[in-house]
Order: sequence, then C-alpha cells, then structure tokens
Amino acid sequence: MLELFSRNAGARGSSAAGLKVGLTTTQSRLSGLFRGRPIDPALFDELETVLLTSDAGVGATGFLLAGLRERAGRIETAEQLKSELQAMLLEMLAPLEQVLDFEGKKPRVIMIAGVNGAGKTTSIGKLARYLQNQGLSVLLAAGDTFRAAAREQLAAWGEKNGVAVVAQSGGDPGSVVFDAVAAAHARGIDVVIADTAGRLPTQLHLMEEAKKIKRVLAKAEAGAPHEVWLVLDANVGQNALNQVKAFDEALGLTGLVLTKLDGTAKGGVICAIAHSRGPRLQPLPLRFLGVGEGIDDLRPFAAREFVSALLD
Repeated sequence: MLELFSRNAGARGSSAAGLKVGLTTTQSRLSGLFRGRPIDPALFDELETVLLTSDAGVGATGFLLAGLRERAGRIETAEQLKSELQAMLLEMLAPLEQVLDFEGKKPRVIMIAGVNGAGKTTSIGKLARYLQNQGLSVLLAAGDTFRAAAREQLAAWGEKNGVAVVAQSGGDPGSVVFDAVAAAHARGIDVVIADTAGRLPTQLHLMEEAKKIKRVLAKAEAGAPHEVWLVLDANVGQNALNQVKAFDEALGLTGLVLTKLDGTAKGGVICAIAHSRGPRLQPLPLRFLGVGEGIDDLRPFAAREFVSALLD
C-alpha cells in the first residue's frame, strides 16, 4: 500500500511551527488557565468560555467539560487536569487523521468543492506541489468555467508547479473534467485534481451542477471521483458545520481541507467537526490544514501535532 501521507522530520517541524503560530491566541489562553491554581468551578467556567470562543462549539465543549469534571475527582492539580484535556482532545481528533491509499487507481481523481473565498484554488495549487513531492504526477482540471480569474489563477499554479492544466473559457465544467481525465490516461498521470466553482449550499442550481460534475467524472473513469474534498475557511467558525452537512448530503464527501488556520484564533472548529458526526457516523477525515501562505504550507492533518500546538 502506498501511504501517501508519510511525513519526514522536516515536514513535521514545518507543520508544527505553522500550527503553533496559527493557534497562538487560543494556546496562550488555554495553557494559562491551568497554571498554579486549584481545580474549582471558576476554572471550568473559564475553560468553557475559551473553548466556546475558539469555536469548539456547544456540543464538543459540553462533552469535554463533562469528561473533565468526571476525571477531576481522581487528580489533584490543574496541570494534571490539563493533561487529561490533552488526552481527551487526542481521542476526539485521532479519527480525523487517516492514511490516504492511492494504490491501484491511475489516475486517482480528486474533486474539490467549497464556498466562494474558502481558498479552493490556492489549496489545489499547494496540493499539487505536495503530491509532486511524494513522487506523483499531477494534472489540474479548471472546472470553474465561469470566472476567468479562477482559470488564470489555476493556470498560474500549474506553471509554478510545472503541471498541465485542462481548461476552457465559458464552457461546461463537466466537459472540462471529462477531458482532463482522458488527458491523464493518455499521459500516464497519477492524480487529477478537479477544481469546481465556489457555491453556497443554498444555491440549489449550483449544487445540482456539482452533482452533475461528479456524475460526469464517474463516466470518465470507473469509480471516480475517488475523493471528494470540501475546502473550509477556518474563519467561518460554526458555519463550517452547516457547510459540511450540506455538501456531504449533496456529494458524499470523503475528506476536508481546512484553510487559513494561520489567520484565525478559532482552531477549535476542528473539535466541533469531530464531535458533530457523533459515534454513529463514520468520521470524516481532515486531510490537510492550511498553515501559511507559502506553497509548502498545506500540511497533512496530524492529531497529536494539533493537540500539542493547542496545549503545550
């Protein structure tokens, strides 16, 4: 099995550093709560406030607080309570970290969706670089045929990465992605990444168009798209849950990409995402985090690194 997301020490260091910068505000507030103080109701009240304001959400916050209150009777110091919180967070987030297996499918087709401004096209460009660093060849499909700027931006990323981009002006996005898969077959490409136009879940005609793109991909390649990822802006907070629900119902998501984590104090939304699916639903993998503006600042999600950046 090809474990695409194996990480070397340098990559882990870069990822952890980016996370620490992005989570500085939340980290300082959380860690400061546990220094040299007793375990009392005031501590739990302050912890609740920090979790809620970091967008962990009511459900995840309540779950964490209930677990900590239960464990508080078995420990003596607030620092020990912090360790218990770390353990609970790791248990909550670990299911979001999953190895992506690319074995046996060529080309592997990844369909990217999201709302306007979430950072889809930028994430695609960075993802292409990441995959190339893993030894895979990549082709990009400019499925956003409505915005010339989107095609131009994707073309610029293609040039920067040295990968081909299949595009057409004002055409049908289905025909673009179909042609891209055909081109990938002809050239022996490993991965096709299909961009799609930004759309709100409430724009029903555009959601139907996204479904059509998915159907066209299935006709172009058996089993495609093999991955359907939703790009989320970390700054949208709890609205991310609504986006996940709507796009999952429409497209059957297989993963998430969380962008702009370096520009927000609300990384707790990852906890909300993990908790929202509950024990009855399969965890939706968090494939990548955007931790900076550089081309190498899209990093695979690692639960232990995230918890460490949040609480160490």
